[in-house]
Amino acid sequence: GPAARSFCSHPDFSPQSKVQDAGDDGVQEKLAKLVQDNKVVLFMKGTPDMPQCGFSRAVAQVLVAEEFQDYAYVDVLKYPEVREGVKKFSDWPTVPQLYVSAEFVGGCDIVTQMHKDGELKDVLDKVR
Repeated sequence: GPAARSFCSHPDFSPQSKVQDAGDDGVQEKLAKLVQDNKVVLFMKGTPDMPQCGFSRAVAQVLVAEEFQDYAYVDVLKYPEVREGVKKFSDWPTVPQLYVSAEFVGGCDIVTQMHKDGELKDVLDKVR
């Protein structure tokens, strides 16, 4: 819903939601809700238009190549608690992270490989 989109871009997200005071459990809850409320979520450094790391850029470009643009993204550089929290959430040590239907798909290498193999298209087609 619209709440998730404002989460992604709202500059006051941290103070308003008191996410920093929410402790780790609060962050985990928010992450769970975010990936449930949006069919596709990309946790990345920077934005799809201005990625701040090569790996994040690569995943954003894969989604362009898949012609899939209807996704939510979170710039983890803006939210350090999300940057740390999402690693625990997925049990995956790095960002970017791609979620489809609340399932962790993978990071840059996995997503890029799945794109080449045509597997990612199958995954995304289910939520188009």
